[in-house]
Amino acid sequence: MKSKVYYSKEITPEKIVEMYKKLGKELNGKVAVKVHSGEQGNQNFLTPEFWKPMIEYVHGTVVECNTAYEGERNTTEKHLKTIEKHGWNQYFDVDLMDAEGPDMEIPVPEGKVIQKDFVGKNLANYDSMLVLSHFKGHPMGGFGGALKQLSIGVASSAGKAYIHGAGEPENMWTSEHDLFLESMADAASAVVNYFKGNMVFVNVMKNMSVDCDCCAVAEDPCIADMGILISLDPIAIDQACIDLVYGSDDPGKDHLIERIESRNGIHTVEAAAELGFGSREYDLIQL
Repeated sequence: MKSKVYYSKEITPEKIVEMYKKLGKELNGKVAVKVHSGEQGNQNFLTPEFWKPMIEYVHGTVVECNTAYEGERNTTEKHLKTIEKHGWNQYFDVDLMDAEGPDMEIPVPEGKVIQKDFVGKNLANYDSMLVLSHFKGHPMGGFGGALKQLSIGVASSAGKAYIHGAGEPENMWTSEHDLFLESMADAASAVVNYFKGNMVFVNVMKNMSVDCDCCAVAEDPCIADMGILISLDPIAIDQACIDLVYGSDDPGKDHLIERIESRNGIHTVEAAAELGFGSREYDLIQL
């Protein structure tokens, strides 16, 4: 059965709320809102002002986790300063879920590469999750969207190293690349299964650089803004974004496609679909 993915070419904070209402899924209980807080120096990440109406609409708590690489977000102290500098706690309650250990371990019995996922322990405090993703390229994954937010994004600092190393954190930067991509799919499935369907995914195709929001020095966007997508299926929404890039007549798409293909980015989507927590088949419903 095809998943529904709603799409609008209009990119405004208010449009996201309108599309959420159209989706018809009410997130219940205490809502975790996963965002990317943005590395210091990055010019492309989507700001708290942009996400504000949507986060306020669900009365959500912004959640993040520390990184596993050098920068301004790899320790709790530095990350909290970055969160403050970027204005997140000016508008929202912010929960750095792995601010202090121990990590929470989620089993991944069906995992192709990893059989457990380490996430910030504060995930246990939430009943549902709204995943707000900035779709763009990525230096390692090829692209970043909903699946990356679910996997690397929700993982604790140690959990990120575990995924990157395909279960061997000491091999974080040297593991076989496809095993890293498959580990991301495994970790994403763990979070989806944890919330038992109480999730909504938003991908915004804006400021699309070949680089991630985790890069302090990132290339400027190479392709024109394309729109907002919303779905209950993280696999379908990422596949739809990729299809929109390939179907674009913007000459800048070649640079983004080269980034995706050179890192075999589509393999994360393929591996996720094999795990069965979503579908690559979808109906794109334009609003």
